[in-house]
Amino acid sequence: MSASTLNRVFLASIFLLYLLVNVRSALQEDAIIQASSTESADTVKEEDCGCSSLNREKLVDRNGEADVDHGEGESEETSGPSKSLDDDHGTEEDPALKYRAEANENTKLWNEMVHIEGGMFTMGIDEPIIPLDGESPSRRVNVDSFYADVYETSNAEFMRFVEATGYQTDAEKFGDSFVVETVISEEVKKDITQAVAAAPWWLPVKGANWRHPEGPDSNITKRMDHPVVHMSWADANEYCKWAGKRLPTEAEWEYATRGGLENRLFPWGNNMLPNSKHRMNIWQGKFPTTNTGEDGFIGTCPVNNYKPNGFGLYNTVGNVWEWTSDRWTIHHLKKFLNNPTGPETGDKRVKKGGSFMCHKSYCYRYRCAARSQNTEDSSAYNLGMRCVADRLPEGVPEVKRPSQ
Repeated sequence: MSASTLNRVFLASIFLLYLLVNVRSALQEDAIIQASSTESADTVKEEDCGCSSLNREKLVDRNGEADVDHGEGESEETSGPSKSLDDDHGTEEDPALKYRAEANENTKLWNEMVHIEGGMFTMGIDEPIIPLDGESPSRRVNVDSFYADVYETSNAEFMRFVEATGYQTDAEKFGDSFVVETVISEEVKKDITQAVAAAPWWLPVKGANWRHPEGPDSNITKRMDHPVVHMSWADANEYCKWAGKRLPTEAEWEYATRGGLENRLFPWGNNMLPNSKHRMNIWQGKFPTTNTGEDGFIGTCPVNNYKPNGFGLYNTVGNVWEWTSDRWTIHHLKKFLNNPTGPETGDKRVKKGGSFMCHKSYCYRYRCAARSQNTEDSSAYNLGMRCVADRLPEGVPEVKRPSQ
């Protein structure tokens, strides 16, 4: 065999080896993704935490609460949260007074934004984990560049809005909002006679609103750096407009949340606990009766807790649900979309990201592709927001995107 022939054989062998290594690597990566998705699909029940069913017109008498499963071996005495909320209970005439009295030039602002360069990404998934939510099919989507809030809207920022405008939230106008039973004091609970039909652990609490998250005997004086809650879509929309911003489209939200990664369950990858560390605020324990607080929180956490994603955004999954501007639909086509904005009509809006109340057995929606909905006037203990803008509003600090 000639030298030239040997060289050709050698080069061909090197090329084939290169192909085999790359194909094997690609197959292994696909296997990881598929295994993760398959494991999720096999273990997730077709159940719901109930936060998409919060409707003031669909309540039942609480006499049926005995039907709630408290778990084997659990008594009524142990059905509450295993850690207390880091908050003062006890009424204040106006809990905001303490914040105003302590406010000064050094007060931390939580309205920073980061510029997100537009681009193409894969939205949704082909093998839905919760099919009824319309998570599939995957489709290639392009979004233009925009600015996004680094943090979820905090109590401190919403306080600025209310002080400037006198705005009243929907929860304040209705006089009540929905709170999960385990965090409501016994004093308040004894006067509650109704519950949500589809999820009896959700109770309508008179006096619950953004100032009083667990009910009238709770306040936010120690939670000014936590996300504002009990936000309806209308509330979120009004706040964003006042701030010179807007609510994100669902596509913008998912693009920003993925932080530059493709086809991953979470903003950081497929492993829920990378290096055995918590990366988001969700429910641990037995839902809906016992939250062990293994991630450090049984309610909301500060808006700057945990590590940010690749675009520098904090808490895009877990903590609180975040409203989008899109109206709800579960029907999607597998075709390229440019800056999609959702249906033109509909009485429900898309919310994304899950919340501190999400648990895999009931609400495995703390994933990038996961989604849910509520009516525009719905408000609840785990409903918040994050704003975006086409250009940086005047006076809003811009932070640099972290190096990849």
